[in-house]
Amino acid sequence: MKKKLVSTLLSAAMVSTMLMGCGGEASTEESNTDTQETTDEAADEAETEDAEAGEDTTASSEGGKVYYLNFKPEVASDWEALAASYTEQTGVDVKVVTAASGTYEQTLKSEVAKTDAPTLFQINGPIGYQSWKDYCLDLSGTDFYSWLTDKSLAITDGDGVYGIPYVVEGYGIIYNDKIMRDYFALADKAVDISSAAEIKNFDTLKAVVEDMQAKKDQLGIEGVFASTSFKAGEDWRWQTHLANLPIYYEFKDKAVSDAQEIELTYGDNYKNIFDLYINNSCTDKAQLGTKSVEDSMAEFALGKVAMVQNGNWGWGQISGTDGNVVAAEDVKFLPIYTGVEGEEGQGLCVGTENYMCVNSQASEADQQATIDFVEWVFNSDEGKAFATEKLGIVPFSTFTDDEKPSDPLGLEVSRYMEDSALTSVSWNFTAFPSQTFKDELGYALLDYCNGTADWDSVTTAFVDGWKLEKEASAE
Repeated sequence: MKKKLVSTLLSAAMVSTMLMGCGGEASTEESNTDTQETTDEAADEAETEDAEAGEDTTASSEGGKVYYLNFKPEVASDWEALAASYTEQTGVDVKVVTAASGTYEQTLKSEVAKTDAPTLFQINGPIGYQSWKDYCLDLSGTDFYSWLTDKSLAITDGDGVYGIPYVVEGYGIIYNDKIMRDYFALADKAVDISSAAEIKNFDTLKAVVEDMQAKKDQLGIEGVFASTSFKAGEDWRWQTHLANLPIYYEFKDKAVSDAQEIELTYGDNYKNIFDLYINNSCTDKAQLGTKSVEDSMAEFALGKVAMVQNGNWGWGQISGTDGNVVAAEDVKFLPIYTGVEGEEGQGLCVGTENYMCVNSQASEADQQATIDFVEWVFNSDEGKAFATEKLGIVPFSTFTDDEKPSDPLGLEVSRYMEDSALTSVSWNFTAFPSQTFKDELGYALLDYCNGTADWDSVTTAFVDGWKLEKEASAE
């Protein structure tokens, strides 16, 4: 990648369910507070068990073994098959254990207290590192770290490197370029640009969208945007992903990565894009409470709409929709423009919650065996094929263009990241105080859609809710 993610990505706290892009929409939005359990007790238990067992933690670098505690149930069997292949080729024992969905932190706490503890595990980011730093080995001298194309993505502490991201994802406004070309070919279009690629800010986006909505019958669509889903549990794109934009810019202005209180300086910008979505949709805004993410992705796949906000994981939903009419080559991304000054240089929202760590409490032999295994995964033909097919966008220089994800949205994320003129929007939503905060913000947004509350209630839910939940999490 030529482009560097802004450093605020490294301040992210964990959203325990991985973004919808890590195997399905149900895996992103659990409470941060559920995943930040202290590990002091685990450390004491581990020391006691090791002492009782008389374990030698200074073994030589020969004869080591690997125990990987996997975070993603959806790729458990794939990791197991890869581990078996590595063992067959090298003779090194590699065990893969997968935590049940939503239980990774608890499982890690339990497993790390055992004599046979994981040698390879995952943290979600800097906050996760604070919980597990006593178990994180410095990886600054490894090839694994040297291959990271954007070193700013790593979890660092002083001169040490303690967590290395192995996959990134991005989200923005997905659009159907065929419909866009049809619009730009209209003789009576109200804008003077000729392609979606020329949309570089909110004012242009708004002009195009509102004109397309007015000409929806000519274009054969039901609305420009797919349904802004607010069915119970389906509002994460708005109370988390979209809400990330105003927080990203506020944190950027203040040069901070978290805050106990926010001012919502860019609240009007948040309203700009939200209003654009709900006022130019295929669904009346009073009916959005009945719509799911699946509904909105199907609307896009069936050609009923031209745009939908989602991430690169959405390609599977588009291509997997029965009756899909959108060709892969017509699936493109636009950044989420909101009217911020200078947003012409804004890229997609790109980040990760997946950092690999090597257990610093393991024997030297096991540590080296683990590093060797990880480096084989991300530098061998077999391992890279697995990573590309099963993990997604991998941020290592060992991957050639031919070894990158072939799906159109993955390619789009890579294209934006490699554009040195653009700056990606980091995932500051991982600093959101709790799931309760996000839920309450979602309720306020839905009330606004239904006309039962004004935008001030959204602002109150955002600002006051943030402060209250930050205070509660600190108790």
